[in-house]
Amino acid sequence: MKKLFVLIALAVFSLAHAETTQVCVDVRDKAGELVKDKSGKVKQTCKTMKKHEKLEGTPVPEKK
Repeated sequence: MKKLFVLIALAVFSLAHAETTQVCVDVRDKAGELVKDKSGKVKQTCKTMKKHEKLEGTPVPEKK
């Protein structure tokens, strides 16, 4: 039971420290032209993504 609690706590802790960034991409129609809104600005779709850190590891030993 204690192991399960520790695993859940570590999972929540690791998710809390993930940085998020917002990535926006211009919207294009079927012909490839940029779509503009009423004010004349280019329409964009934005998504929030988690930024993951690359972990350093040891190299895999080669078989002889």
